[in-house]
Amino acid sequence: MKKPNREERQRMCTGKRRYRSQGDALDAAAIAGVERKRSAYLCPLCRQWHLTSS
Repeated sequence: MKKPNREERQRMCTGKRRYRSQGDALDAAAIAGVERKRSAYLCPLCRQWHLTSS
């Protein structure tokens, strides 16, 4: 599988919810009841936090 190019990464970023901190992202996962299935990561494009499947 090839790596996504800049444009594809940008689309992936804009399609995700953004959180100001790792704690905010993990709190949102806990509220949704999926905290064990999700982890948070700092996006290199927008410099905010996103949730991803673990």
